[in-house]
Amino acid sequence: MDWVLVAFVLFKGLVFATGMYFAIKWHYDQEKTKADGQALLRVGTKIGAIFLLVLLVLLTLTFGLARMLGMDLRLP
Repeated sequence: MDWVLVAFVLFKGLVFATGMYFAIKWHYDQEKTKADGQALLRVGTKIGAIFLLVLLVLLTLTFGLARMLGMDLRLP
């Protein structure tokens, strides 16, 4: 069981290192190409809409599964 902790810590370190690399690369690339305000707003709106849609689908699936399993989700 001791190797599980080591594996998880190594995996977490790998994920953080990869994320830091891509974050630094993205910021460096943004310096090269200056995006105009309208394109940035369009991309932000699309990402926000996709996030809300995924959240709505996830909530629907969660409550549907809970109702199918017979859980009572009413507030007291």
